[in-house]
Amino acid sequence: MSLLVARGLTVSATIAGKTVQALRELDFALAPGRMMGLVGESGAGKSMIGRTIAQVLPPGFRVSGGSLTFDGRDLVTMDARSRRDLLGKDIAFIPQEPLSALNPVFTIGQQIDEHLARLGVCDRGERRERALAMFDAVHLPHGADLLTKYPHQLSGGMCQRVLIAMAFASRPRLVVADEPTTALDVTIQARIVQLIREMQEKSGTAVVFITHDLKLAAQICDEILVLYAGRPVERGPARTVFASPTHPYTRCLQLANPNLSGPRRALHSLPEQMPGLLGQLALDGCRFAPRCPLVEDACRRAEPPTVVTGADHAAACLRAASTASIAAPAIGTVPAGTGSGGPLVTVDAVTKRYALGGGFLSSRRHFDAVKGVSLAIARNEFVGVVGESGSGKSTLAKLIVGLETPTAGSIVMGGRDVTDGSRLARQARLDTVQMVFQDPQSALNPRRRVASIVTQAMEAGARATTWDERLARARELLREIGLPPETATRYPSQLSGGQRQRVNIARALCTTPKVLVADEIVSGLDVSVQAQLLNLLLRLRDEFGFSMLFISHDLSVVRYLCSRVLVMWRGEVVETGPTETVFANPQHPYTRMLLAAVPPDDPAAAWNPLDEVERLTA
Repeated sequence: MSLLVARGLTVSATIAGKTVQALRELDFALAPGRMMGLVGESGAGKSMIGRTIAQVLPPGFRVSGGSLTFDGRDLVTMDARSRRDLLGKDIAFIPQEPLSALNPVFTIGQQIDEHLARLGVCDRGERRERALAMFDAVHLPHGADLLTKYPHQLSGGMCQRVLIAMAFASRPRLVVADEPTTALDVTIQARIVQLIREMQEKSGTAVVFITHDLKLAAQICDEILVLYAGRPVERGPARTVFASPTHPYTRCLQLANPNLSGPRRALHSLPEQMPGLLGQLALDGCRFAPRCPLVEDACRRAEPPTVVTGADHAAACLRAASTASIAAPAIGTVPAGTGSGGPLVTVDAVTKRYALGGGFLSSRRHFDAVKGVSLAIARNEFVGVVGESGSGKSTLAKLIVGLETPTAGSIVMGGRDVTDGSRLARQARLDTVQMVFQDPQSALNPRRRVASIVTQAMEAGARATTWDERLARARELLREIGLPPETATRYPSQLSGGQRQRVNIARALCTTPKVLVADEIVSGLDVSVQAQLLNLLLRLRDEFGFSMLFISHDLSVVRYLCSRVLVMWRGEVVETGPTETVFANPQHPYTRMLLAAVPPDDPAAAWNPLDEVERLTA
């Protein structure tokens, strides 16, 4: 018997006097102990399903048709008190952003204590014992110490495990996990996925797993629902859907994902963007038609019906039989750095030491975030840096761009030693290197228009420039990164995440630097937007001739983009070499662990990442 059932579920809103549908005619049935994956780009309607289950729809949105039932009870018409009794007990949620979901002014122990009290555990001592048992269940060591910590004192992976423990504390019958592994290290992702599996098996819990990681969804989900513009366009058994997709959208998402093994292939870049709610009103036929490589006239006249394409497999497409013909060509290996005149950047035995604790006249402990790291970046070369959080990747980036000063070692740019941070050293850095930050939302000034943001380097330069000169340069840069000129007059809040990241890149390119340092710049983006940015970086390298130090936890992306890779662990480089060689035949146990934690390209392949992770970290 199914636990969660949607029949013709439709969620609507009135915008600018027009009725638009955020979810349209959604049908699914999720049985106890099963995991259903929801995939699609941002705006497809994935998180709207979780909001509908909890009845926390955005202002102005409402369920306008169909039904959504939990164990036979209608979640839409249920009174508020009955819904409160369900949420947190029978229905639990694992949010995408653990730090924003936990209250920063209360300790972890206080928040778990409050949660257990709400679940009916009255004795304070029993609540403490339950909390310690919960920590043990999610493999969090030193539980008694964790109870006294605040959220900001824990890593993102630890906070996520706390939320998983809280979600499963009541042994819920349904868990909605909204991007629970986004932007996490591959090893932490593997642990969290295994935790959800373990808790699911112990409690017989049904799970709605929202993700943009298609490889992960193929491995852990029983069934898949692919959403586009609020409508399900393909559904079926997870491995069947990804092994033999029958909707062009699913196939395009697959081809937008770089592969970690086999021949390298070009990334399929979907044109334009998914239509917004108002934009959908202008489309009479299939909402995917403007971006579809198989589109024909009939697709634009009416929305296609959902047709069965295999056992328990269906797609809403007139060209389902032709989907397999969509392919991306192989592109060989990434070209190595070329050019003459020596490396642009040389890092020689650099160490960065931080003091930990201690006071006046007391002994002080030290922590080496980076230990004796050496590297050289050649002209037009893209070098990748991989490793878990805390391995020293971002500290190395800060040392190169001058945000931190080395404790030992030297950094040379353009033939000049820039280690000491002197005025001449700062000028040499400005002439050589620029940084592209991970989070464009926080990196871009929300009070400045895009034109002002991307030309900040001109504003701070020695030569005075007029606003007309800056505006012309801004429009030129926006054209280079694939944004329309009118973007120059907009604010960051008016742009999508992918557009903001492009603005972030344009700002770094304003002074035509020789080297870009990019810190996790595609982390958390949809695979379609990620493919656009990766292809953009390769094109800009050909046009501008710059090099790049590319920091990422996504090994597939590093393989696609970088000719050489450094593997960092506990502040040290434990393995380095050509990317293809290192990934095909890793020599260090840590590198093998990272590679084992990545979901395989083949949906049918077995994936037991913790076997290798636990063995190598024992």
